[in-house]
Amino acid sequence: MTLLDTTLAAAKAENRAALIGYLPAGFPTIPGAADTVQALIDGGCDVVEIGLPHSDPVLDGPVIQTADDIALRNGIRITDVLETVRQVTAANPAVPVLVMTYWNPVDRYGAARFAADLAAAGGAGCILPDLPVEEAGGWLAAATGLDLATVFVVAPSSRDQRLATITASGTGFVYAAAVMGVTGSRAQVGELAEDLVKRTRATTDLPVCVGLGVSTAAQAAEVSAFADGVIVGSAFVQRILDAPSAEAGCTAVRELAAELAAGVRKR
Repeated sequence: MTLLDTTLAAAKAENRAALIGYLPAGFPTIPGAADTVQALIDGGCDVVEIGLPHSDPVLDGPVIQTADDIALRNGIRITDVLETVRQVTAANPAVPVLVMTYWNPVDRYGAARFAADLAAAGGAGCILPDLPVEEAGGWLAAATGLDLATVFVVAPSSRDQRLATITASGTGFVYAAAVMGVTGSRAQVGELAEDLVKRTRATTDLPVCVGLGVSTAAQAAEVSAFADGVIVGSAFVQRILDAPSAEAGCTAVRELAAELAAGVRKR
């Protein structure tokens, strides 16, 4: 079992969902990104996702788009993303660190090269929201050989046969989008989320983790009651955007992570 497998299994053994936190690399600054990710971990996140900023993040709402734009204007490069992964994994060897990225930057960098460099940095795998499983053969071959997880995204609109196709190719866990649409905090996570988790579990033994919309401890507790993981991104990014300084941003992220970590334990 990989570190990601054992981490998710440990949360399940505690009768709770794992808390998975997301922040983009290069935000609020390139050298400061590792500090904000560290705040996620210090606050109680079991797994972290580091985003690779993209100029056209089709899955992401305005909050993460703003953060990506800041990172791109900071001059973020793939090597900087990998360096952030290296710094975080070196400081936290027991915490799985994933990269969430659209496929185009990986394709341009070279799939085999990216997989090798991510593994060398200590990364646990990738979340690839826009890579069709039918076109993922090259990446999967490289990732599997390096024990990197490949996490695909499923949506409420996915038919059962399509769910089976996607989950047969993925590893690590399945990312279940709680709502139709882009990322962003919402007053309600979405009634379709629990049904999607049930339908997805019918096709796989992989853990099913829910994202898109969770921003409060109450929502984390709600999702923890039926999912294996609760994924939070926009709410953390918004805390940093609202903070008057980098230090205050880290404090705000740490505090929110602690609230959400308490939430997943109140199922």
